[in-house]
Amino acid sequence: MSGGQNAVGERVGKAFVFGDDVDTDAIIPGRYLRGNIDDIVPHVMEGVRPGFADEVHHGDVVVAGRNFGTGSSRELAVVALQSAGITVVIAVSFARIFFRNCINNGLLALECADTGLIQEGDHVTIEGDAGVVRIAGSDMTLSFPPMPPEIREIVECGGLENYLARRGEG
Repeated sequence: MSGGQNAVGERVGKAFVFGDDVDTDAIIPGRYLRGNIDDIVPHVMEGVRPGFADEVHHGDVVVAGRNFGTGSSRELAVVALQSAGITVVIAVSFARIFFRNCINNGLLALECADTGLIQEGDHVTIEGDAGVVRIAGSDMTLSFPPMPPEIREIVECGGLENYLARRGEG
């Protein structure tokens, strides 16, 4: 199954599962923050899973525990995940600055209390309108709170800059 998306409404992808307290230095180690994004992407998640960038495909999903994206306000952590192909991050909770960086860059970030039910390699469907994550091949569904309309629109536009440009404010 190939990953893909239809705005915020529905997204499908393979799950890559991580634990609690994955910090921005684990997402993209500081020693690789030189050069352009094409030089950075091969090192995404290297701090917790070397070789991740070779496994991930467009539309895939990062699933994590508590406090995902803790640490520095490294916006490149979000950009590197997106550039590697991740279109959704589902976590029990996020570091607030990381969560806001996701929204500002158009990466869908969902808080879901039951992420432990999603196993490595599961294919998941995210139904944004219904606030539901479905795990393929099972009857399990997980719920998440709906996004406020303004946040949803920013993500659907591909980030804050695109959102402001659409509104004539950019």
